[in-house]
Amino acid sequence: MGKPYFRGQSIHRLDAKGRLRIPTKFREVLQNHYTDALVITRMGECLLAYPPEEWEKIENKAREFSQVQPEHRAFMRYFISSAEECEFDNQGRILIPPFLREEANLTQDVLLAGVLTNFEIWNKSTWDAHIKLDKDSYQKIMEFMAGTGL
Repeated sequence: MGKPYFRGQSIHRLDAKGRLRIPTKFREVLQNHYTDALVITRMGECLLAYPPEEWEKIENKAREFSQVQPEHRAFMRYFISSAEECEFDNQGRILIPPFLREEANLTQDVLLAGVLTNFEIWNKSTWDAHIKLDKDSYQKIMEFMAGTGL
């Protein structure tokens, strides 16, 4: 069955109601290794989609955060409070809540990028702009990653 990782990219179209079809290869990871649902939250200019079991690990760590530490409170307000559990309809689509669609500027063309234990949901144009920037600094990124032992 392979490792429970989300890999690769897939371009899809958001329908008028804000529903997004999740690619078969990502659904198979969910169905074979996790609960067949997603928890979606915001991160910068994209959304992050987690299997519920991976999201629970984040919540368990976040529960240990200090209530008085400003960075912890900011993380909880920004990242945790925007999380929404999304279930699949019988056509393999999820409904992305309007405030999350707006946050990531999701209109029609959407790119999903697998990043191991979760995947990112991007406005395709925003993704293209980020990839161009990343290509411009690719050598520096690779040097940094080499320093991590990768």
